[in-house]
Amino acid sequence: MVGCSLGSSRLWFTIGGGIVNEVYYPRVDLPQIRDLGFIVGDGSGFWVEVKRLWQHELELAAPGAPGVRIVHHHPRFDLTLRVTPCEHRDVLLIEVGLGGDSALRPHALLAPHLGGTGANNRAAVVRHRGRKLLWAEQGPYALALAAVDPRRRDAWGRASAGFVGESDGWQDFHRNGALTWEYEGAGPGNVALLGELPRQAVLALGFGSSPEAAATLALTALSEPFETSWERQRKSWTLWHTSCTPEASLTAGLPEACTTQVSISTMVLRTHQDKTFPGAMVASLSVPWGNTREERPGYHLVWPRDLVESAGALLAVGATREARNALRYLIATQNEDGHWHQNQWLDGKGYWLGVQLDETAFPVLLAAALDERGALDGTEVADMIRRALSFL
Repeated sequence: MVGCSLGSSRLWFTIGGGIVNEVYYPRVDLPQIRDLGFIVGDGSGFWVEVKRLWQHELELAAPGAPGVRIVHHHPRFDLTLRVTPCEHRDVLLIEVGLGGDSALRPHALLAPHLGGTGANNRAAVVRHRGRKLLWAEQGPYALALAAVDPRRRDAWGRASAGFVGESDGWQDFHRNGALTWEYEGAGPGNVALLGELPRQAVLALGFGSSPEAAATLALTALSEPFETSWERQRKSWTLWHTSCTPEASLTAGLPEACTTQVSISTMVLRTHQDKTFPGAMVASLSVPWGNTREERPGYHLVWPRDLVESAGALLAVGATREARNALRYLIATQNEDGHWHQNQWLDGKGYWLGVQLDETAFPVLLAAALDERGALDGTEVADMIRRALSFL
């Protein structure tokens, strides 16, 4: 599951195992966390990390609208999460609700991987302008995790920052069955943050160029009701789907379940588009995390072939502007001799420099498809086509 706002927010989120996985900022090729999950415990030896239960349900705010409601089930509790991005801030909001055994409390467990790496991160539990915050920084990137209760008061209880595998909060629960450590800071290194929450809370995960900037965005986002952001996300995506006008209906005569799947598939494609480089789309908002290599790429790179295929699908559902932007991006990143790199970063710099001829042919096909529909809208394609065909 992937999602983003259609507003100016430069944040993309992913869901897996019923929790937030990678969050990307300020571009779709820059993951900033590994995951943000939850531990439920009673402080007396019982604890469960909910992503390991695999007993959860997931539903969207509306078909094709990436506001996500997740319910984790356990004999002693139900944990309900609602996840949505802010429309105009680089902030992800998570509403937390714990039902069942009144002795239990939720704990948020955050693994920063700022700049796409677990190395050299610094994490801290701080007091900032009268609020308790969990934050982290590495190089030019920073995050801050703020929390409020239903009355929008500071919600963090005990909290701790630690080194992953040694002094992080998960290790505390694993060894002691409860949150007993309260370390104020950890790093540089591979770090994690853990904080105790009330049974009802809203989290705001903000990103910026400094911890203070991230904190300002997170706290600002918490000043309005969560429901406002949730409804804004639902309405904006519903309106975008309505604005897509395919030449012929793709769902006429199909069961409702198929219509829903078309909306979800369209949402996934649209979510993968970048905002700094309009038209650029990464192959996948995912990272095969491992411990043998320290490098950033994963699948969040642009493959020209995959980009054209995604643009073709967007064109089929009537998202003509998005498809046209993809062509314009490809024109801008074509090499002088007419070919495209096997894959590249969003800025056009090649990563794998191999030559695959279909990746040179496909942009020509996209230009032709747009031209057939009278949708080039003044885009000059002759030089791009001439150079691509000459290379072939």
